[in-house]
Amino acid sequence: MSTAYAALKAHSAFTAEQWLGERRTRVTEQVAEETPVAIAYNGTSFAVMMATPQDLEDFALGFTLSEGIVDTHAAVQALAVSQHPEGVVVDIKLDNELFAQLQARERNLTGRTGCGLCGVRSLEQAIRHPQVLHTGAMIEHSAVQKAVTQLTTRQPINALTGALHAAAWARLDGTIECVREDVGRHNALDKLIGALVRQGADLGAGFAVMTSRASYELVQKAATCGIATLAAVSGPTALAIRLAQEVGLCLIGFSRPGRHTVYANSQRIVGAHEAVA
Repeated sequence: MSTAYAALKAHSAFTAEQWLGERRTRVTEQVAEETPVAIAYNGTSFAVMMATPQDLEDFALGFTLSEGIVDTHAAVQALAVSQHPEGVVVDIKLDNELFAQLQARERNLTGRTGCGLCGVRSLEQAIRHPQVLHTGAMIEHSAVQKAVTQLTTRQPINALTGALHAAAWARLDGTIECVREDVGRHNALDKLIGALVRQGADLGAGFAVMTSRASYELVQKAATCGIATLAAVSGPTALAIRLAQEVGLCLIGFSRPGRHTVYANSQRIVGAHEAVA
């Protein structure tokens, strides 16, 4: 794999004026970078996303899987990353049959930091419905709390910049094993999925934790890749709840130390004492 983008930084220093009450101070701040990242298949650009220029092999593979372009890592024959004046290109080699199927979809995506739908050409393309998750481990409520607490100390770039989302993978006991950061919440999840698949992780033997709201595209991506439980630190959207109910994903919102709310498929979370009305 090419590492041509390795010189790109996740953050850069800028001089700014900081106001504390009536006092103004000149300070040096670390600011998150976002770079256009084109995901191409067999040399043809398919999607351009604004992303933090780190872990881009993970990002491209995770995107390819979570968007249903391929079903398995084995379908990716090769992956190369190259830097250009305008941004970064990640080119994925597919066999000719898969590439022909992709071209038939006629879907060209341009995604800004907070958008996963820009460029979708029809309403039918807007919301995919993954297959129902028939498997998925039971998780102790204390494991969710453990993972949420650990995540606060596992975001090094956000600690410097205050501008990145994180997606983390936790074992069933709540121990965090892998974290990926990005300016886009869906990008962070794609990076996490790609990293886990490249490591050969069992996506049915743990759960994902996000520092963002629980929006529908996170549910869609997680379910597509077989992740049965998704916890987010902020609230869900109604569409995310309905999609989670449909596909059998356990969706948790407001996951913060001392509390969390289960919005869909709560039978996957065990160990709590029910309050007496």
